[in-house]
Amino acid sequence: MLGRVHYNELMVSVIHSVAAQSDLEHSCLTLAEGLTPADSERLRRAVDFVEPFYGDRRLGSGEGVWGHALGMALIVAGLRLDTDSRLAALLFAVPAQQEHGLTLIEKQFGRSVAHLVDGISRLNRVRPITRGFVAHSVDSSDKKPQEMKAQIEVLRKMLLAMVEDIRVVLLRLASRTQTLRYYADEPDELRVPVARETLELYSPLANRLGVWELKWELEDLSFRFMHPAIYKDIAQHLDEKRTEREQFISEAVALLRRELAAAGIGDAEVYGRPKHIYSIWNKMRKKDVAFAEVYDVRALRVMVDQVKDCYTALGIVHHIWSPIASEFDDYIAHPKGNDYRSLHTAVHCPDGRALEVQIRTREMHRHAELGVAAHWRYKEGSKASAEDRYDEKIAWLRQLLSWRDEAVDSSDWVRHYKQAAFDETLYILTPQGRVVDLPRGATPVDFAYRVHTDIGHRCRGAKVDGALVPLNTQLTTGQRVEIILAKRGGPSRDWLNPALGYVFTHRSRAKVRQWFASLALEDMLAEGRAVVSREIQRLGQSGISLDELSARLGFARSEDLFIAVARAKLSMRQLQVAVRGGESAAEEEEVSELPVSRLRPSDESEKGILIVGIDRLLTQLAGCCKPVPPDAIVGFVTRGKGVSVHRADCSNFANMQAMHPERVIETSWGGGPEGIFAVDIAIDAHDRQGLLRDVSDVLAREKINVIAVNTQSRQGNAHMRFTAEVGSIAQLDRTLSLLHGVEGVVGVRRA
Repeated sequence: MLGRVHYNELMVSVIHSVAAQSDLEHSCLTLAEGLTPADSERLRRAVDFVEPFYGDRRLGSGEGVWGHALGMALIVAGLRLDTDSRLAALLFAVPAQQEHGLTLIEKQFGRSVAHLVDGISRLNRVRPITRGFVAHSVDSSDKKPQEMKAQIEVLRKMLLAMVEDIRVVLLRLASRTQTLRYYADEPDELRVPVARETLELYSPLANRLGVWELKWELEDLSFRFMHPAIYKDIAQHLDEKRTEREQFISEAVALLRRELAAAGIGDAEVYGRPKHIYSIWNKMRKKDVAFAEVYDVRALRVMVDQVKDCYTALGIVHHIWSPIASEFDDYIAHPKGNDYRSLHTAVHCPDGRALEVQIRTREMHRHAELGVAAHWRYKEGSKASAEDRYDEKIAWLRQLLSWRDEAVDSSDWVRHYKQAAFDETLYILTPQGRVVDLPRGATPVDFAYRVHTDIGHRCRGAKVDGALVPLNTQLTTGQRVEIILAKRGGPSRDWLNPALGYVFTHRSRAKVRQWFASLALEDMLAEGRAVVSREIQRLGQSGISLDELSARLGFARSEDLFIAVARAKLSMRQLQVAVRGGESAAEEEEVSELPVSRLRPSDESEKGILIVGIDRLLTQLAGCCKPVPPDAIVGFVTRGKGVSVHRADCSNFANMQAMHPERVIETSWGGGPEGIFAVDIAIDAHDRQGLLRDVSDVLAREKINVIAVNTQSRQGNAHMRFTAEVGSIAQLDRTLSLLHGVEGVVGVRRA
């Protein structure tokens, strides 16, 4: 009983509960406060229509539909919302009770009212899903707390994003407040899960939007239902000295006003700041203190015009009462991370108890109440993140809420509200009630990849709100999507066609491309494995360990060996030497150890390869990396074949250098960049008719002579390898870039 008495004391809304509104005429007068006679008549018509229409029908909570509608409308009127919002509150349940209810509302009360009622209906359809998830996330331990917080945050955003007119959110908050008021008088087993959902979703939304009238009531009632014993204990502590506390606050306000006026700050505002049960409990819990150690149960707030007046007022407060040193915070000199500024102090009073005083300028107060959205992050204990657009939107909505008190033309205010609708992000529900956020334009395929990569790969169909839809259907916020999966398989190549519109997000497109790239890798692995196995069998070394063979050749895994063989980065001669167990498997074939003076100069030497410190030494271009000018090159002295010239970044050379660093020799191009050199070009593409022709056209336009071609096509993937003669690296780079632009080509590289 004491708890309820105190709760009524703390109510900040000017509207009382429906139970106290026994006189319908008085309710109608309250609903029409601040409206024109014409709008008042519209409200009266709505009351006359819905009261007999709802009759004795009840909601799932057990509350009568008419009682809920009237209570919701009274709360909306207390928030000073416009006529259409009050009408929508009265008519909220008509579509659920009649098949063509929206058409009826539009005909009798206008399109705007029907639009608001439709928005309420959309949010109501999501309520069982959100409530189920919140109950699961709080009661179960299969999710990490951070994951739960993130999902609940997405749910909050979804509630805002599901409406084109943000007034619908205020109507939803009013509806939830009325439901909690009903549960306060009519206890029910549903009130605990409803209270939990309120604390997780709705009171934070009210806080962020700055609707303090509802925030405090939502929190206190929810806390009362979830922790009745603690609520009653705190309420009892407050009620024991309520009259005395009210008397003290009144006297303290009068005393401080006199002292401020005497100091020349006569325009200061001083008033008592009520402390609500839920916030008291939060402070006790966070600071791990008893009720007696909560210093701001009795609290004052002082507002002045200038910063210097803040410090003058602080001095006066400390002169009147003894300051508690550990309880002073100067957030003006050192603002919080969210730019919150104010002076906070606590003082000892003559009765031995503490009094908290907050001192700030009016501009600081506006910022704290309506300014940056980071303020609610601090209040809720969450850290700032890279969500600037969302934060700006929240701040804009809070500013709009403050303007409603000053707006002369209500239609202009409504227009701003509609412009502030959340429309940048989609919020889609999984069958389990989890919310997935996607950019506007996303499809069921994007949704599948967002949930899990494997689900995206095996996606074969989708149901949206229970109905089968094409996979290139664009989704809208609030829809429930179920993906139909294949047992095995992968994505379709059509998904990469922008004209077909199957995937919208970059993430999904990258996952599809990655899948097809892995197919090409698997093909190369199979090809390389077959070559290695065939060579081992031919040499009669079937007992050799593939891991040992890979180690001889300088590879960490056998898969790396297979890929190197398939890409011709490892010659057959090197493989054969390694299989036979040669002295240096990563080295070129060793023929004989001839004196350098007897070696003949090669064609490459005559073409201008200079070996530093040695003249006319037999050289050869390494087949593994095929260097061409102006590649950085380096030489490796072999036994019997002179110097093999490698590109400086050649992996085979790196292996040989690690084993025999003394054989490395400095090498450079001596004849300049002119001349013709052979290079291998590898192309991976989606196979199609005319692909080889288009690639050949590019090579012909660049006047590149092709001396060898090898093409393969498997499972719709084309792997092409050209040996071409080029005159320079610049010509090669230009050609590779042009080949990238050929339709269907997904990868081009110098082999």
